[in-house]
Amino acid sequence: MKFTDGQWMLQPGVAAHYAAEAYAVQAHADRLVVLATTRPIKHRGDTLQGPTLTVTLSSPLPGVIRVSVEHYTASTPPRLHIPMVGAQAAPVQITETDTHARLSSGAISVEVKKGEGWNLVFREGDRILTKSDWRSLGYIQWGDKGNHVHEQLTLGVGENVYGLGERFTPFVKNGQVVENTNKDGGTACEQVYKSVPFYLTNRGYGVLVNEAGPVSFEVGSEKVARVQFSREGESLDYCVIAGPTPKDVVSRLTALTGRAPLPPAWSFGLWLTTSFTTQYDEATATHFIDEMKRRELPLSVFHFDCFWMREFQWCDFEWDRRGFPEPEAMLQRLHAKGLKISLWINPYVAQKSPLFAEGVKHGYFIKRTNGLTFQTDQWQPGMAIVDFTNPAAKAWYQGHLRRLLATGADCFKTDFGERIPSEGVQYFDGSDPVEMHNLYALQYNEAVFELLQEVQGSDAIVFARSTYASGQRFPVHWGGDCWSTFESMAESLRGGLSLTSCGFAFWSHDIGGFEGNPPPAVYKRWIQFGLMSSHSRLHGSSFYRVPWLVDEESCDVLRVFTRLKHQLMPYLYAKAFEATQTGVPLMRAMLLEHPDDPACATLDRQYQLGESLLVAPVFTESGEVEVYLPAAQGSGVWTHLLSGEKKAGGRWVRETHGFLSMPLYAAPGSVIPWGAETEKPDYDYARGTVLRVFELADGASADFTVVSLDGQVAARGRVSRAGGEYLAQVSEGALHDWALDVDGRRSPVLAEGRELRWGA
Repeated sequence: MKFTDGQWMLQPGVAAHYAAEAYAVQAHADRLVVLATTRPIKHRGDTLQGPTLTVTLSSPLPGVIRVSVEHYTASTPPRLHIPMVGAQAAPVQITETDTHARLSSGAISVEVKKGEGWNLVFREGDRILTKSDWRSLGYIQWGDKGNHVHEQLTLGVGENVYGLGERFTPFVKNGQVVENTNKDGGTACEQVYKSVPFYLTNRGYGVLVNEAGPVSFEVGSEKVARVQFSREGESLDYCVIAGPTPKDVVSRLTALTGRAPLPPAWSFGLWLTTSFTTQYDEATATHFIDEMKRRELPLSVFHFDCFWMREFQWCDFEWDRRGFPEPEAMLQRLHAKGLKISLWINPYVAQKSPLFAEGVKHGYFIKRTNGLTFQTDQWQPGMAIVDFTNPAAKAWYQGHLRRLLATGADCFKTDFGERIPSEGVQYFDGSDPVEMHNLYALQYNEAVFELLQEVQGSDAIVFARSTYASGQRFPVHWGGDCWSTFESMAESLRGGLSLTSCGFAFWSHDIGGFEGNPPPAVYKRWIQFGLMSSHSRLHGSSFYRVPWLVDEESCDVLRVFTRLKHQLMPYLYAKAFEATQTGVPLMRAMLLEHPDDPACATLDRQYQLGESLLVAPVFTESGEVEVYLPAAQGSGVWTHLLSGEKKAGGRWVRETHGFLSMPLYAAPGSVIPWGAETEKPDYDYARGTVLRVFELADGASADFTVVSLDGQVAARGRVSRAGGEYLAQVSEGALHDWALDVDGRRSPVLAEGRELRWGA
């Protein structure tokens, strides 16, 4: 939201009151409290009338500074904020002189200048991260548009801004206006399913606006050298998070807001769905599954979309017996084929659902301010929305899911949760509906995930479309409604990179696009991209997504890349485990992995899976693609994982790939544990493992980790090189029937033992 009209003027009707002076600073054991006046105080008469702002500086976690700004403190209800499950009483150091006061927490500090001339400086050591200075912090009065508090933090020359949720607009957010409000708008516009009021910069810090929303961001778009964020009301709360690297920032962010648990290994395999509005029943599902088997196309999860329930009755959590006459027996048969089962749900109950009257009777739905049930025709006719602030409603909803789990479902696709009314309604616990609009998706997914953890234990997983900040605690998330085009494939990737840069460890998307019928080239290239993502799902709207309906070569592409992912699982699952420990996502923007390479600052058509694999999806029918290979330590030479071809880093390369290949490069100096299984993702990763070594420099070493299916370290060790000899040592756990591979030359298999020498 813009409050100014250029540099010198305000928008018509705006009265702006900017922090002009730190008039008084009170030091407490754990915080600084600043009385900021909105005009210089020259004499006693200046203390009369006019707004003042109370600015409290504290720390919820070492390396994080929290700034709480308040105008009126008692005239409005307390604000809802982002869940900070990792917040603690962080030790702080406070120093004060005649001219300044400073609060330090870990590596970060904030310094406020006393007296005239508002100046708040955030530093990491001696390095200035960002500042709030002249006309940065403001209290705005704007007639019918209400009162607002805004902050503007400075941007340096060449400083880029990333994140702000799953944004499908350009990856670098400079110049964009970003509204932090969840909406069901698809991937082809500026709206998002997953708002996260957090941004990361390439200067090694991040900012989390600790508000439920809606927060409006002007990213170098109102003042080109500043990021402005504002909220209607009388207060504003934000945190500045130290680095020094982008990974460090994301790690601290997730330490504060929570980290993802480890998804089950089976969930990393291929998911196939019925699609949405297609005609399907038990025979359709069985045919798809059997045909996948006949064509030797590995499949891990089968998903039944909306019409597993009867039309007009979503959700009643009852199978439509016209198409699925014996659902329990059907699910038993599918489990016998080695499949996991996913069912579509949403948090709405249609008027025709048998559960509607029960929900109304017991007050389980969001209500209008007159006490009657809120209803809408958007999506399901006459539908009501479950009120998860009501413990009884939450238990009621979970009870129906519990019944489905007992009869054979393994997980749920938690769809929707964005079109939540912001006015004219009331919640059971009295929460402000404006602030609940974004938080609703969190409560919805938490309710489902909580139940899955109770019943399924470590197998708990959802496939969620909407969420909010801290939602990484309930994985997995997918990108929503995209089109079957290369352009939409690229915008989906931008959304995924933006979301993972906000601490979301796992992310997926609809292979082939959701809307439309993908041309063969789009489908096959999207298969490659999809299988080289953390989670991989074939799903569409009005067309099936089975490969043989596209062409025969699509079956080959799907088979090759599904098997490739299965063999990569010892590496991928270790990186997934690492994400649960550090918060650093499995799928990483190039900036996150290579912050010191300026060429990586704007890259949004390639990414890394962990630190060892670079992936560049192909977005052309011809197979032509441009890839940037970063400069790297050691030899600096990248190795194509499929062909073995080697290319020097620190430069762009132009390549052409057939449909059975794509730019997929192993980083120099890396060790990638390679699995023995091609037909499923969940197996013993420590048996039959090959440690593939890529361009390890003489005298250098590289670590490796292998994780078991129960999320424990199965083996940990190091590979070192001395001349032409390579030594692999297992320092923790054990590998069985394992070998070394250096540039395609493989050692003899070692059945048991903790050391393997190989003169490659």
